[in-house]
Amino acid sequence: MGLSAGLVAIALKLFVHQVSGMVTEYSETQGLFWLFSLLPMVGIFLTVFYVIKILKGDLKKGSAEIQYAIAKQSSLLPPSQMYSHVITSALTVGLGGSTGLESPIVSTGSAIGSNFARAYTLSYKERTVLLACGVAAGIAAAFNAPIAGVLFAIEVVLTDISLTAFIPLIIAAASGALLSKIILQEGLIMSFTLRQPFDYHNVPLYIVLGLLAGFLSMYYVKSFTGSQKLVQKIANPWVRVGVGGSLLALLIAFFPPLFGEGYHTVSILADLKPDLLPHHSVVNNWLHGDWALLVFLISVMLAKSAAAGLTLGSGGNGGNFGPSLFMGAYLGFSFARFINLTGFAQIPETNFALVGMAGILSGVFYAPLSAIFLIAEITGGYELMIPLMIVSALSLAVTKYFEPLSMEAKKLSEKLNLSIANRDHFLLSKLELSKLIETDFVPLHEHDLLQALITAITKSHRNTFPVLNERQELVGLIHLDHVRATIFQTELYQMVTIKDIMVAPSSVIAPHDSLHDVLKKFDDAHQWNLPVIENHQYLGFVSKSSILSKYRDELVQAL
Repeated sequence: MGLSAGLVAIALKLFVHQVSGMVTEYSETQGLFWLFSLLPMVGIFLTVFYVIKILKGDLKKGSAEIQYAIAKQSSLLPPSQMYSHVITSALTVGLGGSTGLESPIVSTGSAIGSNFARAYTLSYKERTVLLACGVAAGIAAAFNAPIAGVLFAIEVVLTDISLTAFIPLIIAAASGALLSKIILQEGLIMSFTLRQPFDYHNVPLYIVLGLLAGFLSMYYVKSFTGSQKLVQKIANPWVRVGVGGSLLALLIAFFPPLFGEGYHTVSILADLKPDLLPHHSVVNNWLHGDWALLVFLISVMLAKSAAAGLTLGSGGNGGNFGPSLFMGAYLGFSFARFINLTGFAQIPETNFALVGMAGILSGVFYAPLSAIFLIAEITGGYELMIPLMIVSALSLAVTKYFEPLSMEAKKLSEKLNLSIANRDHFLLSKLELSKLIETDFVPLHEHDLLQALITAITKSHRNTFPVLNERQELVGLIHLDHVRATIFQTELYQMVTIKDIMVAPSSVIAPHDSLHDVLKKFDDAHQWNLPVIENHQYLGFVSKSSILSKYRDELVQAL
């Protein structure tokens, strides 16, 4: 699994690097800078064409879709997802779409794992672990960072993990990272060499950076979702491509670093050569002096989230992982450059750029461990471990204070129609209410005589009987405990009707109710069986004991 997902990640990285490299070189040698900014629209157009014509519009994006498959589809992902994300993200990012490849890599790796497991008829638990192995291997290969791959699979994709799952994840991530180290040349993977060691005197400034990263993470989410929804309001997909692509081209014309993933511009920042970044910008001739350059860098940083939103909203494929790292690097560098220009202190701009990457990644994905160890691994050591921990933790604390759920967790919560903030809610969401409906309750009609109840008791092992009218609508219930004294009075058998002794149901369940809401209804009603009603029609009963039994089964599988 690690080798397969790792090879896919490497192939995608190589393809995008080659395509974007050729595009950039051609535009520079020919002086066709307008082509440079228009190419992302071409890539998005080709992506939309492929999705509509070949995939018939079926392309599920993001880790929320993977978690939904784990919860609701027995960890089964469609075979087409093993290649569709590779093709569409290569077209989008290779031709300059301002997004990242990591999310498509994660989707592809998870699909490979799921379908491997399906081919070998593995159990749900094994299938889920293999799916996560594909995720870990993909991230590990993309950055040559095996620890970050394992942690990302745990923090972002799997909500529950047992110790036994760590071994397969570690093996898969190590395999993917090993392939990456063997195949990919230096320069294709983000790696940095620290110019200065960590200085504890800068801790107060790292604290400020962590707080800024938290607020900027929230800005990223708002800006990204806002720009994405703005273009998605356009119903016609081809018009949407034109409008979104044109707005993206305008942004790239002003801010060329927004072209593609932008990782090469992060390397330029780390090499302390930010003056190269405005080259080809339409405002380059107006940028004079360090302060003007700083304003340009901050503008690029703020525009990245909108560019990513326009890319995906227009129909392109990619993710938020790369843009988060991009924005974090620009935040850290700009903050350090501002401090240095004001003369307040002299701090290492490269170190702050790297730590800023971890801050935004932690704040956007709510994955602090992945962020910390990713930057530690791509810098070749743990020299920055203390500031990485400080900034990642503070960024997450700020964002979580205002937004309890991450962007992907919100999507999953909406799909599951519940909050996934805790383990119990998520495990309950994996149960299908429709499969828990029991139909072996003997129904009675409201105009039946008491004798009919006596007959029904002899045929049923239940203590509750639904009462229906002529339209098969539930009008009441009979509980044996409530009528026990009445049924022994034989003289009433032909005198009393069912309607006379029935009671109104204390609560009813709708088929679309979440299991969490259903359990609350059980507690409020003090009942162990409640009727299920859809469009006034009686469907059956749901038992509290059967829900708890199924929940225990899910809990055992998660261990």
